[in-house]
Amino acid sequence: MAGLLEGRSAIVTGAGGGVGLAIARRFAEEGATILLTDRDEDALDAEADALLESGAKVHRWCCNLREKLGIANLIASATDRLERIDILVNANLTPVRGDAMAVDVETFDSAWAANVRSVFLLSQAAARRMIEARAGAADAPGAAIVNISSIAAQRTTPQLFPYSVACAALEQLTRSMAVSLAPSGVRVNAVALGAVMTRAMVVALRETEGLREALVRATPMGRIGEADEAAEAALYLASPRASFITGQILAVDGGRMALDPLATPQQ
Repeated sequence: MAGLLEGRSAIVTGAGGGVGLAIARRFAEEGATILLTDRDEDALDAEADALLESGAKVHRWCCNLREKLGIANLIASATDRLERIDILVNANLTPVRGDAMAVDVETFDSAWAANVRSVFLLSQAAARRMIEARAGAADAPGAAIVNISSIAAQRTTPQLFPYSVACAALEQLTRSMAVSLAPSGVRVNAVALGAVMTRAMVVALRETEGLREALVRATPMGRIGEADEAAEAALYLASPRASFITGQILAVDGGRMALDPLATPQQ
């Protein structure tokens, strides 16, 4: 039985670990050919080698997506190594800390560059290639962009001000690009993560006493989500099963967004 993504090619950013890696693994299981990218070359090489050993069809490209040249080189590499670009997953979400009245402009700009500017530039460049590939091939599958965001876009945490603002912008970017690209057959959606085991979450849980308990209490399902669970949402949005879905933000949060902030989950 053919996989959901058999015959499709995907770029997955942030694939050196966490949610990006979980997405890459899940896509590979469903038959996709994947170009993995991350700024951490050692992590990228280790995970790419492991996927190759499992029989997955993967390539790798280490780059800094905060630089226009890095994005241009990534697209050139994808064009050279993949039959075409069918799917782009922007999974390089980067938490940046700071209070609204204390954060400096350099930190704010860093959050914007990592979480909004890089996604905009890469999505724009990839979408152009997606459109070109489909203009001359009637049998080409529909294309999809999936952005990894956070419920921080709608749930304010004072010490994550620059990150929350960037996530809110990322979600509007998702909707706006979805409308612009819909006539060309390119769908754009996002997965908004709650308390999920991203690379940043692993570090935060290790360094912040009581955080795990607080997150569990705030989550109606009473636990922290796994990266694999976020990967399932990304797979659905990237697959033909979501062929009439675009411009949507799918929360993977164990019910946190559904809960009145003043209420206490019954667990």
